[in-house]
Amino acid sequence: MKLIERYILRRASLMFVATLLPLLGIVWVTQALSSINLVTDSGQSIFAFLKLATLILPSVIPIILPFALVIGVSQTLTVMNGDSELTVLASAGSSRTTIIRPIMILAVAMSVASFAVDNFVEPYSRMAVRKMIATAHADMLSAVVQENTFRKVTDGLYVQVAKRRNGGVLEGLFVADTRDPRFEMVYYAREGAVDESSSALVMKDGEVHRKLPDGNVSIIKFDSYAFDLADLTQTTGGSNIRAKDRDLPFLLNPDPDDPYYKKDPGSFTAELHRRFSEWLFPAVFGLIALVVSGDARSHREARMHPMITALLTALFVRWLSFYASNSAEESAYFIPVMYLIPLLTAALAIRYLARNKSLDIPMTFGERIGELRGRLLSRLTGRGSVGSGAP
Repeated sequence: MKLIERYILRRASLMFVATLLPLLGIVWVTQALSSINLVTDSGQSIFAFLKLATLILPSVIPIILPFALVIGVSQTLTVMNGDSELTVLASAGSSRTTIIRPIMILAVAMSVASFAVDNFVEPYSRMAVRKMIATAHADMLSAVVQENTFRKVTDGLYVQVAKRRNGGVLEGLFVADTRDPRFEMVYYAREGAVDESSSALVMKDGEVHRKLPDGNVSIIKFDSYAFDLADLTQTTGGSNIRAKDRDLPFLLNPDPDDPYYKKDPGSFTAELHRRFSEWLFPAVFGLIALVVSGDARSHREARMHPMITALLTALFVRWLSFYASNSAEESAYFIPVMYLIPLLTAALAIRYLARNKSLDIPMTFGERIGELRGRLLSRLTGRGSVGSGAP
């Protein structure tokens, strides 16, 4: 590799890392905050929270990485053009390959990294996250209730106690259950406790208020009553395994007797082809960045910033890919489309590079839209003024 190519590769890599880390930080914080209530309600430690937040990262890296690459590459080449470095290279007789080679080395390396994360790291991290969530939900059945506070255990189920005693005994117990739309249940009890298996909440010396849709209320007093939590434990504490949680060997050769596969085989097929197609996007986005900002331009040209043009193009291509992958779960006809989108985009980009053409959005395009909007507003205003003067 030539000295100038190593220079371009180093600058593009530094800009790519400087873009990727803040994006990962923002996504990490938002994803982590969405799980903080689960961790705190179940009595987990700060280390469990950090572990859960860290395990979420592999699921977002393959999505963020291509966009960080297109931003980093286009910004690097734009700065080099602004410093007249691209102009000097062109004047010295250097071919465009000098710029293309280091950028594509970085892009292909990121494609390989995306494939590794998507197929070998993310499935195991997803399974670990689901197990942690299942454990937290199971623990929450006995630890969620706090004194003099209404707590939501799950949708439609709220619990409040007046006092907690040693041994898990709850005094002044109140339970509101509206999970069944046919009736509402309200339980009052002098005391209660969750059994050792977390399958039932045993209440003593209380009454049950049952309200029907017609407004009638029936009241039943009891000495001892077991509120069944088995279904709640299975639904919130269980781990529902989806196609995204499966590793690559299973997707290549799924077990026909697997209950999740039998329920929705189309999602497993779509997930396999998604992993075999989406890892191409870092390389494709690298080509897009080269087409938009890989040539020397005059500062006097009226055009939109190359990074914005490259990012908008990448967003459009990625949106098409998301649409095709989601539709492939329902129809197998979209599976070839998942491959055609990155391959056709790459082919068009290579054709542009081979013909020394560039892709940009001229500033006059935005100006024309503004002029059309102004004309439309002036016409509407003119009609309104004429109408207002009529008797």
